[in-house]
Amino acid sequence: MLYQDGVLLLDENLASRRTRLEKLLPPIQPADSSEPSPISPIYTAPATRCDSVESIKEFFNSSLAAGHEGIVVKLPQSCYTPGRRGRSWFKLKEPFATLDVVVTAVEYGHGKRHGLLSDYTFSVRGDGNALLTVGKAYSGLTDAEIKSGTEYFLQHTTEDLGARRIVEPTVVIEVAFNNIQKSPRHESGFALRFPRILRLRPDKPVAEIDTLDRVAQLYVRQITLPRTPA
Repeated sequence: MLYQDGVLLLDENLASRRTRLEKLLPPIQPADSSEPSPISPIYTAPATRCDSVESIKEFFNSSLAAGHEGIVVKLPQSCYTPGRRGRSWFKLKEPFATLDVVVTAVEYGHGKRHGLLSDYTFSVRGDGNALLTVGKAYSGLTDAEIKSGTEYFLQHTTEDLGARRIVEPTVVIEVAFNNIQKSPRHESGFALRFPRILRLRPDKPVAEIDTLDRVAQLYVRQITLPRTPA
């Protein structure tokens, strides 16, 4: 609720704006509720006031168990600040799983990563050890690792496409992700959603990275089993 009855509400805190919103829109009814469904197709999202780390963990775990990716934590006294990030709101999510994959292409980054190969396209093993792309990640590595990786990939490029380079499949990384969706954009037929690099895996050879079968198994598991908190 950012504006109401000719009044701009950006200077009002979240608790005040939430109260205004709840007066306009009904709360969503539970699936087993005996109450008649409101006519409005728009509802206020459920919110829980947490006053301890333990209560946040409890709400977070119940959200995962319900099949959601996580929760958004907001300070009640915070204001809405369009176009600016802050520490008053943040997403709390848990990875669905991790995969060991190999980097098969890299791209130059932007901003402070201009001139550095920081965006990694990665693949899993298919039939006959073919490498099939399954996603791209650009977060998780340190500045030193990105600089070192840039030097390495420049020396191990097999095809220079300008901003993008196809590289020798030798660098194994471990990636975490929220879930998997089917995607015609990738050779594997799947795409990892919100992937991020957990670590480099110099200890693991390419022959031991995860397979397309493993990705397919995880895809089936996420749509047939409820999320279980770790």
